[in-house]
Amino acid sequence: MTDINARRVPHQRSSAMSSAKSVATIAASDRIKDADIVSCVELFYFAYRDFTGDPDTILEQYGFGRAHHRVLHFVHRNPGLKVAELLEILKITKQSLARVLKQLVDEGFIIQRAGDEDRRERRLYVSAKGARLTDKLTQIQVKRLENAMQEVGPGAQRLARQFLFAMIADKDRPYVEALLKDASHAAAAKNGAGVDE
Repeated sequence: MTDINARRVPHQRSSAMSSAKSVATIAASDRIKDADIVSCVELFYFAYRDFTGDPDTILEQYGFGRAHHRVLHFVHRNPGLKVAELLEILKITKQSLARVLKQLVDEGFIIQRAGDEDRRERRLYVSAKGARLTDKLTQIQVKRLENAMQEVGPGAQRLARQFLFAMIADKDRPYVEALLKDASHAAAAKNGAGVDE
């Protein structure tokens, strides 16, 4: 009597080995894709390092850091920004913002004013001095981005904007989009001028 299962064992082993090779090939392919993404993560770190490096050098001369830069940037782009709105943009604690804001106000880079409708509200503006520093920092970063986009070629700005927007959490995208539009309109109306001290 012939054992019909005996004939299937080599075939089953062959199928199992073939499946294992397929799984290994897929896993290797995934590792290659993962390695490419990890390389993008590293490139992002290096790009951010260089994007912030030149402004960091200037900020050090004032005893400021990146938190000061972000406050100056968003207040300059959004004159009359409420402290609560700035907290929402930066996603930092009130204590962290209070320390940075106090230094910027004390040294005359930021001006705080009471709101027109609610006097308890604190509205933020850059002074003329704050506008000059912010413009200097922005020009350095704009130049770096322009150079990179020229190197990449046509369509780079559109792709860069799409990529950066896609990096933002889904739930925050409508807010960021509105903020960018509002800041562009405010900057055009103000024509980049700071508030006099």
